Amino acid sequence: MTTQPQPAVTVLPPLPTRRNAELLLLGFATLITTVALLIVEANQEQALSWDLASYTLAYIALFGGAHLTIRRFAPYADPLLLPVVALLNGLGLVMIHRLDLAANDVTTGPMNGPSANQQMLWTLVGVIAFSLVVVFLRDHRMLARYGYLCGAAGLVLLAIPAVLPRSISEQNGAKIWIRLPGFSIQPAEFSKILLLVFFAAVLVAKRNVFTSAGKHVLGMDLPRPRDLAPLLAAWIISVGVMVFEKDLGTSLLLYASFLILVYIATDRFSWVVIGLALFAAGSVAAYYIFDHVRLRVQTWLDPFADPDGAGYQMVQSLFSFATGGIFGTGLGNGQPGTVPAASTDFIIAAVGEELGLVGLAAVLMLYTIVVIRGLRTAIAVRDSFGKLLAAGLASTLAIQLFIVVGGVTKLIPLTGLTTPWMSYGGSSLLANYVLLAILIRISHSARRPLTKPSNNTPIAAASTEVIERV
Repeated sequence: MTTQPQPAVTVLPPLPTRRNAELLLLGFATLITTVALLIVEANQEQALSWDLASYTLAYIALFGGAHLTIRRFAPYADPLLLPVVALLNGLGLVMIHRLDLAANDVTTGPMNGPSANQQMLWTLVGVIAFSLVVVFLRDHRMLARYGYLCGAAGLVLLAIPAVLPRSISEQNGAKIWIRLPGFSIQPAEFSKILLLVFFAAVLVAKRNVFTSAGKHVLGMDLPRPRDLAPLLAAWIISVGVMVFEKDLGTSLLLYASFLILVYIATDRFSWVVIGLALFAAGSVAAYYIFDHVRLRVQTWLDPFADPDGAGYQMVQSLFSFATGGIFGTGLGNGQPGTVPAASTDFIIAAVGEELGLVGLAAVLMLYTIVVIRGLRTAIAVRDSFGKLLAAGLASTLAIQLFIVVGGVTKLIPLTGLTTPWMSYGGSSLLANYVLLAILIRISHSARRPLTKPSNNTPIAAASTEVIERV
């Protein structure tokens, strides 16, 4: 009886986790943040204080702990995401500290700006939330099971400010807050994540509805009228936010994110065309019906028509960019306190003034790295839900950054969105760290090696599984 020769099996070496590279990049981010703080102190002729050392020590402790959490619970996660976000958070902390010094300068007058100490406290809360999500969300596919629950929770959070009294929900004309004694929250920051989970889960489960063939018009396959219900529902929600909460930024962010997910899931440009046409029609109608929408658009078209009133914030922002020029005035040498809400909505204007076009381009490049790595994660992960969710999270960051920078630079009408991880605000920091944790989890699933197949698994099947995973 002859024995059949067994096929040779090549044992691949274990894939590197790249955690040491992440640690090295975190050290580089810490160095940049510390040097930036020292430059601000030197140019403001401030003596070295314990507050400065406490910022650095707290920064090291927070992101060192986040690194250890990833090393233990998501060792194959993307090594660039956390260091880049840590650097963005550090630069935001530097600019807020700079604005605190401007507020204390009697030559510029008083300014009701937030404190870098509060921002560091919110960073602590955000990193703790990040760590908890990384630890307890062992598999991102668990979120798909609660897709409809996430959608309902997101809608509730989005609608709460609209039904609350103006005294506890409205600021600067937008009803987007929940203000309680000693505590305030912006629920739209959390609803965007919940609704993205809902959109991804629905698109995976109902893909046949969105890919159903309809009429062929002008080279596009238009969907059937009865299949437009999800798109119309998203349109009604976004227009409702624009009308009742007077929040153009969140309205545009949610609707654009939904359209991108639909396009990724169906690969049909007709959905995008129909969606943009619906949003344009709703925006034009809102312009003629509602005064706050018309005021935003008129201020965008000509802020110098009322430079001391409605256009004051935009005018000061444009002056800040003009003062910064190519290389900026230098950290601590500008006058960023002249722009209202410089630490929240207009922190990009402060960066443009003191770091110039070169520094602002570097900051935007950091955001681009996060978006690209998120999209690469979407390509690499195996399951459809993970692909849509990772692509949606990365696209939402890109859209939000475009809306913020476009509004501050007068490219589009001004909105109330904040710059992720840089602007002051507890809701924004907390929500964006949760978003980052979900991306980390998905990237870990995409990059981790497959478990060793059992002895009964055919080699051809195992090879196919490896190819699909890669």
